[in-house]
Amino acid sequence: MRTKLMDVASAIGLVIMLAAAALPLAGVVADWVRWVYAAGAVVVLVARLLTPSPGTSLRVRRLHRIGIMGAVLYCLSAAVMLLPRLSPQWTVSLSLTGNEWIAFLLAGAVLQLYASVVTDRELRQQPPRTSA
Repeated sequence: MRTKLMDVASAIGLVIMLAAAALPLAGVVADWVRWVYAAGAVVVLVARLLTPSPGTSLRVRRLHRIGIMGAVLYCLSAAVMLLPRLSPQWTVSLSLTGNEWIAFLLAGAVLQLYASVVTDRELRQQPPRTSA
């Protein structure tokens, strides 16, 4: 039950992130869009952290941690998106132009896609668990 609830929460967070990420690319640069994106990223991270590892093998647990790292990259993208508004002196010292958040978003998406595809394949290859 907990796993299904966390999967639903993660999916909702990803949909929120998708909607909020599409708006700046379309030219909407309101501050509330950045905060909605950050909220979606935090929901995804919390859901990934609370989801138990789906398998017992070392590789499946490692893939689960890779999925968590993808969610961490989503939060980093939200931080980079919010950083120019929160602290202008950091923006100047880091030479941020405003679109660096896209790199973190894509890196997180690649990690999550890899982890989910390979985890699914690994779980299908493993023999089913028997309850003793």
